Amino acid sequence: MENALERIFVADYEVDYSDVIGKKIECPEGCGLCCLCQPEVLPDERLFFRENYPRDLVKSRGSNPYYALALKKGHGSCVFLDNCTRKCKVYDNRTTYCKQYPFHIYVSDRVKVELDLSCRGVWYGTGNDALTEAKGIVEKADKRIVKALVEAKDVYRQFYANCKESGIMADQSTIRMSLSENLTNFTDLAYLSKVMDLSELEPVMTLDGLQKESKVEMADLEDAAREAAMDSMATNDPLCAPVYCDENWNWNVFMASGDKIDWTVLDDEGNINLKNSAHVSGIPLKPLEEGGEKVLADYIATLNHRDSFMGSVFSLIDSNEYEDNMANAYYGCMSTTILDLMWRASMLDHFMGTGMGSKGMQEAIIFYDMDRLDAQAIGAFV
Repeated sequence: MENALERIFVADYEVDYSDVIGKKIECPEGCGLCCLCQPEVLPDERLFFRENYPRDLVKSRGSNPYYALALKKGHGSCVFLDNCTRKCKVYDNRTTYCKQYPFHIYVSDRVKVELDLSCRGVWYGTGNDALTEAKGIVEKADKRIVKALVEAKDVYRQFYANCKESGIMADQSTIRMSLSENLTNFTDLAYLSKVMDLSELEPVMTLDGLQKESKVEMADLEDAAREAAMDSMATNDPLCAPVYCDENWNWNVFMASGDKIDWTVLDDEGNINLKNSAHVSGIPLKPLEEGGEKVLADYIATLNHRDSFMGSVFSLIDSNEYEDNMANAYYGCMSTTILDLMWRASMLDHFMGTGMGSKGMQEAIIFYDMDRLDAQAIGAFV
């Protein structure tokens, strides 16, 4: 019988499906969010587009360009998304990455399937069995997984060796278990403030017996929250800006410059329309309302279980030249992530009145999770 800890062997590697067991997935009509993510066109898929749509096969932008499908006006949705129906014009020949969404196969020193919670179809609890779909996706991705796993294992071996040499190694399962035991504390701003302070001050921090601050410097905490959120919004390129697909299927794009943040809406033709603006300093970090704590705690539990989140922490450790203990880096990164999410929830409430309760936090997660999964990590998504 399958359970939440099931791991299924495929070829010579193990796949962790625990994040998808018991869940259902559907593709909401009229959404089109995944069509804003410029998909890579794999080598065996390029012939179809070269023969039938040669102008729509392009090289992506960025430091590691790849063959991809063109976007409307260079930053809108995929050119194959019909403007009227929001349905794919080449659905039977859509790319592998289109077929995989909202599943993400993360390869580290093992293989794990994760779900992108920015997809509203993950939240409805209806549709196809997620585990069945995930197994089919993994089976088709076998060759890419095997190749990525060889490379990722080498990277992880070197990373662990560097951690041991630097004296910052810690047991990952112990770190995760400790956070799990203190899960609800991480929804408290005073507790987050204490964790962030200790992660920078203590040589090796622990959550055992940790008490929240009796007095919180909200100004400092708000600055930290804004800084975390603004890192991803500080761009004038819509292709690089965070996107939030709301309940009415509007593609809301948020871009910041200095102290100003613009709320724009991307339409089906690739046009960007300014909706509203606000000074970032005028958006306070708002407290959670009824039901918000439960939704946030559930999301923290999801992050705590993701290999990609751990891989993101490892990437930060590497970029900081192995100065911080692994536990310090993990708890500090989790605290910063939560502050980022809570400020985004505050921003959505400021512009759209979504609130800070259960509904508001769900909307903030839908807004945030795609960016979270896109964070730099030392593993690889395939």
